[in-house]
Amino acid sequence: MTVTVAPKPNADAKAADGNRQLLVLTGLLQLERRARQAATAEELGFLIVNETLGLLRYRQAALWRDGAVAALSGVPMVDRNAPYVLWLKRLFAWARATHGGPVALDAAALPPDLAGGWADWLPAHALWLPLAGAGERPAALLLARDEPWSTGEIHLLGYAADAYGHALKALTGGKRRWRLRGPGRLLLTMTLLGGAVAALATPVPQSALAPAEVIALDPTVVRAPIDGVVDRFEVQPNEAVREGQLLLVLDRTKLQNRLEVARKAYEVAEAEYRQASQQAVFDTRTNKASVAVLKGRMEQQAAEVAYVNELLARVEIRAPRAGIAIFNDVHDWIGKPVSLGERILTVADPAEAELEIRLPVADAIALDQGAEVRLFLNIDPQNVIPARLSYSGYQAEPTPEGVLAYRLKARLEGESAPPRIGLKGIAKLYGQDSPLILSILRRPLAAARQRLGL
Repeated sequence: MTVTVAPKPNADAKAADGNRQLLVLTGLLQLERRARQAATAEELGFLIVNETLGLLRYRQAALWRDGAVAALSGVPMVDRNAPYVLWLKRLFAWARATHGGPVALDAAALPPDLAGGWADWLPAHALWLPLAGAGERPAALLLARDEPWSTGEIHLLGYAADAYGHALKALTGGKRRWRLRGPGRLLLTMTLLGGAVAALATPVPQSALAPAEVIALDPTVVRAPIDGVVDRFEVQPNEAVREGQLLLVLDRTKLQNRLEVARKAYEVAEAEYRQASQQAVFDTRTNKASVAVLKGRMEQQAAEVAYVNELLARVEIRAPRAGIAIFNDVHDWIGKPVSLGERILTVADPAEAELEIRLPVADAIALDQGAEVRLFLNIDPQNVIPARLSYSGYQAEPTPEGVLAYRLKARLEGESAPPRIGLKGIAKLYGQDSPLILSILRRPLAAARQRLGL
């Protein structure tokens, strides 16, 4: 009789299986440790969807938290408006409402409106894994791959999900919210409502923002003394000038030609007058009245010569006072015709300046003389320059930008030197006190009145 001896279990196979289990357990412990060491919820989300791959193989992973897709595997940032993300959001909402624990999913288990997009976005098999320890802020993990999920794998991922949920709760403060019930809740509601009403009734100063520019205080205007054409400038914009310094010169050509004609006419009139005077001495028949006419004509031509000489003296325009010359670019004026009295430039003291503010009609508020004004320059917005309202225009005028606005002026305050003339910024004006609710609803109420005709 032949006895068959059963082979003994392979010791090497048992050792290999034990090593695999030890590696899986070590990987789980390391993954839990890294999850609890994450500094932010975003860092933890990136670890969950990407580093879980070291525990089990999968193709895609997505983390859902607070009703939104918080992280995706292989993607540094989540585009909330992407079609894939919008479809996942619907899938997560359905899964949370349908399944309270881990469950394997596929297209057949989904409702028709979700199942139609499964093949476009996910592999054949997925695992829905709620992070139960996340507290009152719900979170879940979705893993997807081509192979089905085994019971052992689901059990192993359950341990990882508990660690993820605990770490999320620690980072996001998943404590239970304090709630009042009954009379206490009613009292708190009434207290908050009364506080809100009191806050809205608190008087606060009205304020408005408007563009502002630093302009010269009491500048001296330099105007064209005669009709002419600008020939050249002897100074540059914003250049310091002294009293009597030559600023610009008008073209002399027309006046010089006129002077030459006037001189010739004077010489002819003078010769005619002398000839008539000499003839009247020797010829008594000469009409003395004609001599008087010729003398008057000679004097007229002499006056014309003197007048043209005076006009020629005016072609050189000089500074009426010391200060800085304020005007546009020199090239904008060269060759430009000017009329008598036309403004060309201004001379102002740089140490004396004020603000010119253009307050749009839509933002107009009630302002008193001496109202507080704060200037924020475009080149230095972090430093506030105080000022006081000194002038308010009563009639709105269109600005160069086409906005109807009131013209205001404000005197600069403070011991420091005023900003450079010509700088621009934003001025904040403070008006009369009014309830906070009116300050908030001022613009909407004005728009409603204009629309409804009230």
